[in-house]
Amino acid sequence: MRQTRIPSWEYWEAIVSMKTVLVPTEKSDMTAATLETALLFARHFESYLEGFALRAAISDFVAADLIVADAWAVAETRDAELAKEARTTFETFMQARGVPLHTEGVGGVSYGWTEADAARDAFVGSYGRVFDIIVFGRPGSYPAGSSMAAVEAALFESGRPILIAPPEPLKTIGEHVVVAWNRSSETARCLALAMPLLHKAAKVTVLTVTGGMVAGPDAPDVVRYLARNGIAAESFAFEASSGTASGEIFLQKAQEMGCDLLIKGAYTQSRLRQMIFGGATSHILAKTTMPVFMAH
Repeated sequence: MRQTRIPSWEYWEAIVSMKTVLVPTEKSDMTAATLETALLFARHFESYLEGFALRAAISDFVAADLIVADAWAVAETRDAELAKEARTTFETFMQARGVPLHTEGVGGVSYGWTEADAARDAFVGSYGRVFDIIVFGRPGSYPAGSSMAAVEAALFESGRPILIAPPEPLKTIGEHVVVAWNRSSETARCLALAMPLLHKAAKVTVLTVTGGMVAGPDAPDVVRYLARNGIAAESFAFEASSGTASGEIFLQKAQEMGCDLLIKGAYTQSRLRQMIFGGATSHILAKTTMPVFMAH
């Protein structure tokens, strides 16, 4: 009987990887850190980075009088200026770090830019469907960070994972990966999308926090699942103290362990509930000091 040879991870890496990285670029205090994290990730997989100018939302209304029309014209002019600044920032950054402009047929890390008319939040969700991952800075009120509306559009409309960059970029990414496991389908999907990262990691840890869990498999089940996929991992469980959010504990413990990438399913609870009562996703998006890989 002919034996079936199981392909090596090197083979799978060639066909299951993260070779395309989308970087919505906007003017914020997080821009430099976001680009640094995006490039660090791209070097991890020898990926292509593509930027575009993410423009601030402008209400769709009809200019009813001259005053409104003038205000609209000023907004459109400023919008175009910001888009031009975003492209200059992106391209200058890549050139300063020796990243070549992408040409067809040439592998390795490279960059490109797309000119997208009215590239607002909805565009991120649709255009992001043809990239492996979308990179944002940690969200915050303008100009402190990325648009929360754009982050959520990517999470809910693209079908792709996102990477949240911390305010200060780390030296490495994906060497020690921590999985914030809460048993949810969102985290299970996120885990599946993160398999290329987990295969490349030197260390993988699965964390659980009592009180922040839904019904489902426990951390040891995740460890066995990863082992069957050729990934060694260990698990730790922590108790949530009174008044301490699970998201806070995930961040604290991951940082103590020297994690340089946190994997977290996004919005196990609804966005509305998290907005009113808080939640792990909201806390991590607002407070993380490490890169976070998320999917819904």
